[in-house]
Amino acid sequence: MNTTATAIRAVGVIGAGRMGQPIIGHMVRKGFTVVATDIDAGKREAVVTRGAGWLDSAAALARAGDAILVCVGYDRELREVMAAGLLRDLAHGTIVAVMSTVHPRTVRELADLARPFGVHVVDSTVCRGGRAADEGTLLSFVGGDPEIVERLKPVLACFCTDIIHSGGVGTAQVAKSANNMLMWACLIANHEALALAKRSGIDVEVLRDALLKTGAENAVLRHWGTNTMAWAEDDMEIIQSMANDAGIGLPQAGLNRELCRMLKPKKFRLDEYGV
Repeated sequence: MNTTATAIRAVGVIGAGRMGQPIIGHMVRKGFTVVATDIDAGKREAVVTRGAGWLDSAAALARAGDAILVCVGYDRELREVMAAGLLRDLAHGTIVAVMSTVHPRTVRELADLARPFGVHVVDSTVCRGGRAADEGTLLSFVGGDPEIVERLKPVLACFCTDIIHSGGVGTAQVAKSANNMLMWACLIANHEALALAKRSGIDVEVLRDALLKTGAENAVLRHWGTNTMAWAEDDMEIIQSMANDAGIGLPQAGLNRELCRMLKPKKFRLDEYGV
């Protein structure tokens, strides 16, 4: 039986997509026993190649780990996983770390549901994107009880160089939303600035290199050419819902949500600056 004092040795991962696969590989290399599952059985080969085991469902995976990392998409996917009875199948003392980007309310509700089963739910959002996942240099915000967060840290340290305890359950989602608000605002501003430069006859590569040496420098500009708007609208929808719950207006975030819808089909490159 698991207890909060027990060191984590085995980790289950639900969701073996773009972020889940490198995370699985890092944990295996650091000596953890890892098993994974995904609704797409085609991910099995990639998981096994990275040295992890494969199970056909979240229910089968429930008792295979001292901690379970949930790396699915957004609220709907997370609720579907939990609605399938996962909490009832988990051993007492298991930690469920929600890495998905969801509404803070969702994580708090799951934590309340899990408590009678002796299961600890925390949110453990990650920043810096796919490149950092590959390199094992993600930043993780973690929301939960301090002793549970401490127990989880050796797992997170396999793929994160920075681990920030943001407070109670749900706060990691707030921190991730703040990160996303700034990231999408930077992407939109970069696009418009470089579009103006190109239309005005400036070599945009020369300009970008120069801007990276000024106060206008930002990570999205530094890694220009690797960004899409694939997740932007979902991120901004969560942010607007959070703002409504908090009773505050976020006018720039609202405008950026509309701009994200317009720009979503684009993949931003230095040779593409239409407006």
